[in-house]
Amino acid sequence: MKKENITSGSIQTKKLGERFAKEILEKKPKKTAFVIGLEGELGGGKTTFMQGFAKGLGIKEKILSPTFVIMKKFKIQYLKSNIQYLIHIDCYRIEKPKELLTLGFKEIISNPKNIIAVEWADRIRKIMPKDSIWIKFDFIDRNTRRMIYKISAAVDKG
Repeated sequence: MKKENITSGSIQTKKLGERFAKEILEKKPKKTAFVIGLEGELGGGKTTFMQGFAKGLGIKEKILSPTFVIMKKFKIQYLKSNIQYLIHIDCYRIEKPKELLTLGFKEIISNPKNIIAVEWADRIRKIMPKDSIWIKFDFIDRNTRRMIYKISAAVDKG
């Protein structure tokens, strides 16, 4: 399934992320983590979207792109869900998918209590789960962004 949204400004992009997080929390639990791949140019809205997404999960900490630390883990405060952690990964500095595997990526994606959001996921496409949700961020103009969601049938049925 493909879905498209257009936002004009960071507030709308954050609200969209927040709504998306709430939709995921309402889905039926999976046997593995929910994995979201974010792709697009620098400044395309990925981290802004993630700020809203984290807020939708009840996370109070400030969300910044983990470019230099590569991975950050946040406790989810939404009590009605079995999902406990948001793991935010930034692959901007990753040169080969194997680098992420050494950080325990396979174990992280196999845990159904995790939501994994991967910025620059196109750099590790080979190791992303088949049922990942992909969101592509495109510039339309200085303030306007287009987000195109590609959701596999396996995820959509949840």
